[in-house]
Amino acid sequence: MSKKTKRSTIYFEPQLHAALRLKAVHSQRSLSELVNEAVKNALAEDQEDLAAFEDRAHEPVLSYEELLNDLKAHGHI
Repeated sequence: MSKKTKRSTIYFEPQLHAALRLKAVHSQRSLSELVNEAVKNALAEDQEDLAAFEDRAHEPVLSYEELLNDLKAHGHI
């Protein structure tokens, strides 16, 4: 274990813990490795979402009423 790691206690639901232990055995990885990978993936997904929001920040905003009026004007409803 790296000297840079931090120890933490995590409580899993029993079924999740059993599934995680089985996955660790089948993948020949530790529970810590699997949890770290899952957390990194979740944080990376959050970062991608934030970047997408940033990219779209300057797009025009339509109210629901304006959207419905536009759909009706173009024969979609």
